[in-house]
Amino acid sequence: MAIREVREIGDEILTKKSKDVSKITLRTKILIDDMLDTMYEKMGVGLAAPQVGVLKSIVVIDVGEGPVVLINPVILETSGEQTGEEGCLSVPGKWGIVTRPNYVKVRALDENMEEFEIEGEELMARALCHEIDHLSGNLYVDKVEDGLHDVQYEEDEE
Repeated sequence: MAIREVREIGDEILTKKSKDVSKITLRTKILIDDMLDTMYEKMGVGLAAPQVGVLKSIVVIDVGEGPVVLINPVILETSGEQTGEEGCLSVPGKWGIVTRPNYVKVRALDENMEEFEIEGEELMARALCHEIDHLSGNLYVDKVEDGLHDVQYEEDEE
């Protein structure tokens, strides 16, 4: 397991479409483990394979309920809307206001290539949409409503 370099905005790979995964290989399992390690190390909520330089249709998400791995995810249904702050490990130090569906239903494969459906509301819905966008080469910066803002870091209190 390893922490991988997160590609940043301007890197051409972030604009490319990912390829579907047809079988799970040892390399794919290592990639998924590395993606989870990288997401946790960078304190992210989600990470898509293109963000670590791999054009495969794989996403990992953890909104505080444990890790979810989605292979070849497809959004089946959305409803409602939410508008809120969004950031991205590939756009460090920035955030923007983005409107997303408040409810999302996704079909994907798990690490054993078993099909499943997952439903998410609020943060999970936002994370699913955000990460699945990465697989099509889309970044949230194209959806921001009032431009990008600098993240203000709190001073450490000792």
